[in-house]
Amino acid sequence: MKRGSVLRQVRGLGTLVPMEGSIQFLPAVTEGRVEKILELPGAQVKADTILLELSNPQLTQEALDSEWKLKAAEADYKNLQVGLASQVLAQKSLSAQAQSEYSQAKMQSDIDTELAKLGVISQLSQKVSSQKAEELSTRNDIEKQRLTNSSEVLIAQLQAKQAEVEEFRALAELKKSQLDRLRVRAGIDGVLQEQTLKIGQFVTPGTTLAKVVQPQRLKAELKIAETQAKDIQLGQPASVDTHNGVIPGHVVRIDPSVVNGTVTVDVALDSALPQGARPDLSVDGTIDLEKMQNVLYVGRPAFGQEQSTVGMFKLEPDGNNAVRAQVKLGRSSVNTVEILQGLKEGDQVILSDMSRWDNFDRIRLE
Repeated sequence: MKRGSVLRQVRGLGTLVPMEGSIQFLPAVTEGRVEKILELPGAQVKADTILLELSNPQLTQEALDSEWKLKAAEADYKNLQVGLASQVLAQKSLSAQAQSEYSQAKMQSDIDTELAKLGVISQLSQKVSSQKAEELSTRNDIEKQRLTNSSEVLIAQLQAKQAEVEEFRALAELKKSQLDRLRVRAGIDGVLQEQTLKIGQFVTPGTTLAKVVQPQRLKAELKIAETQAKDIQLGQPASVDTHNGVIPGHVVRIDPSVVNGTVTVDVALDSALPQGARPDLSVDGTIDLEKMQNVLYVGRPAFGQEQSTVGMFKLEPDGNNAVRAQVKLGRSSVNTVEILQGLKEGDQVILSDMSRWDNFDRIRLE
């Protein structure tokens, strides 16, 4: 038995897994057949590295057709633009002619009105001149309205044709994008972790073609016994043993559910990973819960839970005999447990499994 400070910890087994945002699943965006496999799992890849190539003759033909349709629509737009512009110019010419004829008729009507007042010409001639000016005024207004209407029609027809062109352009870009994605790229810098396809295999949209991870961005996913997980909190320090080095870290997530008697705890790693660390690598993790000060403690026995009372054999001073003592356990750690009652500092106890001696309160040691 000892008295002093004890770092209370819990331990669990787990694996290294990619952090959020450091894993890239590559699904098929269209159906196709595997033609080439250029990279195998374990390869270091860049974001633009081509991992494999698919073929889809139908998509290739659709991409060509959509490109030709786009070019035809653009040509139709140009022809329509030229034709409508010519119509507008012709209408401008008619409108200008009507304006000129009206101006001349108006001028002549004004002159004839003055001449009629002087008696130089007859009232009939003046009236004819005035009517002609009114007719040409009406014609001038009509031609102006036609010019305005023709401009509006030009804009409306061009907008409709432009919308048609944009529709063909969007379809062509979609087919081009789908065709380009038959060459499957990594998407991120990292390591190709999974790729199980074979040459000649047919895939459908949504099929996962490959998985790329960034091995330098991993976290530890630990499985902690549900009885030990109740005191774990976010931010608590931890250490992860990869069997090739121990890495400090801290708790970043605690799963609210219990699965198969364990709680999943995510630990972010605070320093660089040792060489050889990779996704799915088995690790041992330890989480620091608290520093207990001035407590009586002993090595953790093979039996008994924390906050329970158990029978433990305490050695007598002669060292040849041991008697059963009722010991109340407190908070436990990985290798030690706090003693609340039943023992005192300096006592020696047997920590191994003594269940075969449950019917005895005193035993002799040999």
